[in-house]
This record gives sequence, structure tokens and C-alpha cells, in this order.
Amino acid sequence: MRWLKSECADSYYQVKPECKDVPATRFKIKPGRTLSVRKWLSAFSPNGQLDIRKTLRQIHRGGIHPSIRGEVWEFLLGCYDPMSTFDERKQIREHRRAQYVRWKKECSEMFPVDGRGKYRNAKSTDMVTGNGPLDMKVTKWMLTLHQIGLDVTRTDRNLVFYEKQENLSKLWDILSVYAWIDIDVGYCQGMSDLCSPMIILLEHEADAFWCFERLMRRLMHRDFHWGSNTTWSFGHSNSSYSSETSPALWTGSAETLGGGHYLFAVRMLMVLFRREFSFCDSLYLWEMMWALEYDPDLFFQYEELELNMEKSKGAKGKPRSTRRCGKYERENMKIKSSGEPLPISVFLVASVLKDNSSVLLHKARGLDDVVKIVNDLTGNLNAKKACIGALKLQKKYLRKELLEIETFSFDFVIAG
Repeated sequence: MRWLKSECADSYYQVKPECKDVPATRFKIKPGRTLSVRKWLSAFSPNGQLDIRKTLRQIHRGGIHPSIRGEVWEFLLGCYDPMSTFDERKQIREHRRAQYVRWKKECSEMFPVDGRGKYRNAKSTDMVTGNGPLDMKVTKWMLTLHQIGLDVTRTDRNLVFYEKQENLSKLWDILSVYAWIDIDVGYCQGMSDLCSPMIILLEHEADAFWCFERLMRRLMHRDFHWGSNTTWSFGHSNSSYSSETSPALWTGSAETLGGGHYLFAVRMLMVLFRREFSFCDSLYLWEMMWALEYDPDLFFQYEELELNMEKSKGAKGKPRSTRRCGKYERENMKIKSSGEPLPISVFLVASVLKDNSSVLLHKARGLDDVVKIVNDLTGNLNAKKACIGALKLQKKYLRKELLEIETFSFDFVIAG
């Protein structure tokens, strides 16, 4: 394979010619390393079961070829069980598509749009249904539509893909439907950045919706809660972690970095580094993260109980196998921690800080300086290097945690 040249992936995500200030793409399609169409198809058994271990190993080596990225992401995000068959996935896909159509119809009946996915300027408080004034849930949902409309027109506007109105409509519809079915979360700025790649990679709108829905579940469960607690939950975990793995940076600049809560890094977490990398590189980073964190039980954790009751009963009764987990997940499984494992995104932020600690320590005199330094990193980060650095820091962190657990157990036995 050495004689085959690497291929630039930019042609799959074309940028408008007039957009000159977009970050350069580092990711290249490397024959023999990148998960290709041929290797992807060969990973399935005759009835459709996926060799997820083989797939994860290939993703770690060189990412995913853009032509199959959407299909692979559906497995990485837990849309499908890798041990399911072609027929089982077809049934699930048809069921989900029908469900999405029903939800979309509900939304269009409450608030008809002009066929282009654009929010029509109207006062929600003046709207009524056939049964009288709108109830609180409907009103809350309608109040989010204006913000969705504004963000849709701003999202990835440098890409040729969004020159087509039908693609903007898909983004608008998916976000508005999600805001309706998860009214507690609703819509927050940043969600459009997370949803956009799904629409580009998956041709069917309903499939893109379910991929986005699974991503939101992952973020809500493991990374942070959208809204008022976002800053605290991220800041608390990252500051306590950084004080242990990067004491020099922590000791020298805790106050400088916003009281140790790292407020400047919240954006990185909320949109998963979309602003720090080119579009193509951010997708590469995502799939690397998800492959490293992969848990084969994701499908059973996310799926509706009635769809997998029999399978989930069997799965719960069996010990988890590390063979089908990602490297990051396997490390977390080695120790029995009382708390929820830190997501790899936190270690990615710490890895970036560590690599730029000298600049931060010597040039930052306040939070504004830190924000500027971090913003200047845009387009200059290496996704694979960041993931490797995150894994190293995770191991260092887990060794310390394991030592604390062993010390506690020893003290408990002695005391007993």
C-alpha cells in the first residue's frame, strides 16, 4: 500500500470559493490505514453482524472514509447493536423513520412553515389552537423556533452543501422536532453545529435525526447538562482533574483561568471542538473520540424498552467484555470508581492546555488573554495528537485514582 498516495478529504465537504479564512484540513485518506469501503463491508458477517473490534482498531489507525462515515457513525453512537442482523436493523430503521414522520407532522400542525424550513415571523403569544390558548409545552416549544431559525442560517455557511435550501430545511426541521420531543432540553445555541454533520453524512432526514438524538443523549449523560449547570459541571470536573495532572499550570494560573473553572473551555465541550478545527478535521476528531469511548452496550442503554426487552435481559445478565470496547472505555473498566468516568473530551481540553501551558503561564494575565490564546489555536490543532495526549493523561489520572482506591481498601481492612 506504500505506493498509493494519500487523498485529501476536502473534496467531500466543499467550501465556497469566496471563503478564504477557513482552517486548513490536516486529515488525509490514507490507503491501508483509513477505514475504507472494502474493509467496512468485509467487517460484516453474512447475516449482518459487525466485527466492532476490528472496526474500532481501523478507526484508531486512520479514521473513516467520508463515503461511509454516516453508516459507521450510526454504530459508534449506539443507533444499532453491532450484533444485530441486516433484517433487524431494517426493521428498526423503518420504525424510527415512521416515528420521525409522526413527530414532524405534529410540529407542522402546531406551526406550519413555508415549505423551506424557515421560521415565519409571528408572535407565539397571539397563537391559539382549536381548543383555546396554547398550553405551556407548546408555547415553550414555539418560543425556541425563532432562535433555531437564526442559527440555521449561520451554521456552516461556508460550505457549498448549504447553498441548497432543501438542506437548510432539513437542519431546521430536525432541530425543531428535537426541541419538541425533548421539551426539558429544548434548543440551545450550539446544537445546530452538532446536528449539521449528520445531515451532510446521512441522506435520509430521519436517519440524521436519530443520529443527532443519540449524540445528544451521550452529551446529556456523560459530558454536561445544557443550560445553567453547564459551566459548573464542566468546571468542577476539569479543575479537580487539572490540579492533579498538570499542577504547574494549575498552581500558576488558577485565578487567571477564571477561578479554576476554565470558563473559556466550555465552548470546546458544548460543540465538541467544532470551532477549533476545520469541518473535516472536527469529524475526524469526533469519530476518534467515539471509537475510543465505544461501549457495546450503548444500543441497549438508549433503545426503547419494548424494542429490545428480550435482548437487554440477556445483556444485563452477562459480564461486559472489554474486547469490544474502545481503548478509553477499557481503561475506565479496569478500576471500580464510585463516580461517573470523565468523558474523553475533558482530557482533550487538558491535553490542549498542557501542550500550550508555556504560553498560558507566561502570557496570560487575565481571562481575556486566555480566551485570545485559546482562540488563536483554531486551525492549528492536530486531532490525532490530541487524542493520543488525552489517552496518556487519562492513564495518569486513573493510576492516581486506583492508588487512592487501593489505599482506602487497605486502611479499611486494617481498621476492620
